[in-house]
Amino acid sequence: MRRLFLLLSILIILVSVGISSGLLGLNWHEIEKYWPKISPQVETSPLLGQEKIKIVSEESAVISVVEKVGPSVVTVGITKTQTMGSLFEINPFDPFNIFRQQPGREEKVEQNIGSGFIVSQDGMIVTNKHVVSDTEAKYKVVTKDDKTYEVAKIYRDPANDLAILKIVASDLPPVEMGDSSGLKVGQFAIAIGTALGEFRNTVTTGVISGLGRGITAGSPFEGYVERLDNVIQTDAAINPGNSGGPLLNSGGQVIGVNVAVSTQGQNIGFAVPINVIKESLDNFNKTGKFSRPFLGIRYKMIRKDLALLNDVPEGVYVQEVVSGSPAEKAGVENEDIITKIDGQKISEKDGDLAKIISAKKTGDRVELTIWREGKEIKTSVVLGEFSGE
Repeated sequence: MRRLFLLLSILIILVSVGISSGLLGLNWHEIEKYWPKISPQVETSPLLGQEKIKIVSEESAVISVVEKVGPSVVTVGITKTQTMGSLFEINPFDPFNIFRQQPGREEKVEQNIGSGFIVSQDGMIVTNKHVVSDTEAKYKVVTKDDKTYEVAKIYRDPANDLAILKIVASDLPPVEMGDSSGLKVGQFAIAIGTALGEFRNTVTTGVISGLGRGITAGSPFEGYVERLDNVIQTDAAINPGNSGGPLLNSGGQVIGVNVAVSTQGQNIGFAVPINVIKESLDNFNKTGKFSRPFLGIRYKMIRKDLALLNDVPEGVYVQEVVSGSPAEKAGVENEDIITKIDGQKISEKDGDLAKIISAKKTGDRVELTIWREGKEIKTSVVLGEFSGE
């Protein structure tokens, strides 16, 4: 057996030497053609202009994103005092006052209600405005490593369901923001947040299901809703409590801020595009506040079917004119119907009033076309400034 093993070893060495030297008419390159190969995915770095080789699977991409962004995602909690209702009790020892009323008692309520993500090392955190809509309550932020911070200041965006929370901290890990202008339907998406206000740093995956949607968003914890246009639809599970958390691409960049979930269907969630957030943040960093053009009316949209039914034009019905506002100075009155702004028709198809005004700048002079008592009149107004804090 020993001799046989020795002879086989010598034979293998001789064959190897023969192939390497080419004496047998073969070489390793010819043999390699018959071996199975793994083709790696080649990615090009836009910053370095160099190629980097990396074998990527969906699972490893999700794990990589969660490890990268997870420490930047926070839980937003609320602390407020509620007064419980008064109670009636029976007092058998007082025949003249058998039913005695006990005054209501105050009770402190603490609850995790939403999510957010860190955008600066010194403690600036982005979340939804409807998550922190209660101006009388106190809010806190809990990071992934279970550190709790009291929110020192809240800045609320009046137009984009956006809020910035400021906490006293340093060396926090900020997220990397992406670009939502080039999003495609079918693109991979990852959501991270505090699902149901209880399960922190919950990760769900899906795709971009639609773009340019219009929705009414709100918080079941706060009872607050508002209209949002041009949002991202995704089938990554977005649950109550996920509001304010990031929607991410496979590179770990934030492409949206999770804002709402449909209660009428399954796997239908929505997010505000990150480019809207970046624009608001740029404005905030320059001025220290969120500033938007301001007309100064409270209104209700008259859709085409309602307009035909009531024999009035399509547009916005003015329910209230804010005292001292640009609208009041321009002579706008209650029950007016504004049909056009600078000649642009106001309708569900052509654009809502808020959308048209948001495209203007503070100080711009615009022309309003108004339908009043069966007559069409025109007036000009200089848009004011509305800042949210």
